Amino acid sequence: METIKTKAYGAKATLIDRLSSLSRMDIERKAPKADEVLIDILYCGVCHSDLHQVKNDWGNTIYPCVPGHEVVGRVVQVGSGVTKFSVGDIVGVGCIVDSCGKCRSCVEGEEQYCEGPVSWTATYNGYIKPNGTGYNTFGGYSTTLVVKESFVLRIPDKLDIKAAAPILCAGITTYSPLRHWNTKPGDKVGVVGMGGLGHMAVKLAKAMGAQISVITHTEDKRAAAEAMGAHEVILSTDKETMKAHELTFNLILSTIPDPYNINPYVKMLKRDGALVVVGVLGPFKGPTNNMEVALHRRSIAGSVIGGIRETQEVLDFCAEHSILPDVELIPIQDINKAFDRMLDNDVRFRYVIDMQSLKDEE
Repeated sequence: METIKTKAYGAKATLIDRLSSLSRMDIERKAPKADEVLIDILYCGVCHSDLHQVKNDWGNTIYPCVPGHEVVGRVVQVGSGVTKFSVGDIVGVGCIVDSCGKCRSCVEGEEQYCEGPVSWTATYNGYIKPNGTGYNTFGGYSTTLVVKESFVLRIPDKLDIKAAAPILCAGITTYSPLRHWNTKPGDKVGVVGMGGLGHMAVKLAKAMGAQISVITHTEDKRAAAEAMGAHEVILSTDKETMKAHELTFNLILSTIPDPYNINPYVKMLKRDGALVVVGVLGPFKGPTNNMEVALHRRSIAGSVIGGIRETQEVLDFCAEHSILPDVELIPIQDINKAFDRMLDNDVRFRYVIDMQSLKDEE
């Protein structure tokens, strides 16, 4: 089968502490099948998950690992059976490139909860539930991508393609729970953390008419949060203010990516409120006080990205409401510095790689 030589940046082994280890590599893509499209990657967002995956923080990384699941590019070739896209279309690819297509979740357009034997296939690092085959996929820190048309998104003309890529992960990851928990005008929504996910949650919840409070441990996020539409900023280190906001929120989205104590945030929920975790994927820092959960019929839940249909919905929603992530454009050659800054929580608010920088490399 014909292959396509592709420039990429990736990790060849486990990375510890300061990275400075993602390096140039050459990979091969298989030519598009009848139902696939070949995409010339223009921009790729840098997600905190990329950092976790590259460092093998979740214990499932397959090396070599080429990250990147916030991809915006141009269709340059289509398979013989493709009907949704044409050469020249500007498209996006998020976290999912395949699923079983047969289970209840897939049939209902919730591919991110695929119940098949290996669950869904990630844009990089293969199956979500590895089955011992060593099957791997390579992501968007590269010049090309080949994807089934059913997992490709259309980027609305109104969106600036230089900034749109993070909508495909940070955007859908916060939009999906806001929709699932029926956020409506007047609802009080708390957003814990004001990074790549948190700043999108603020913008999206504002467009839905909610009253938004950003809960952060640092004062220097206040001005940015208020500029994006937050009604107030609560410092999590201020015990009196935290107590004053107990029994306040209909919904809290927690975007913190590392282990933390969840109990102070549980107390901030109203009766029947929900705290939805969209950040950390491991254990909390200490046990949950289930007395606080039970006394007011509160819920602690999790949510992961969104299906293809809902991802298209958030792209269209952002276009309708003129919402874009706040991004810093970088060349691929600066990716290790970007990862180091992510480790230092020194990013406002999302890096996006200009892939022309990789195409220009010898």
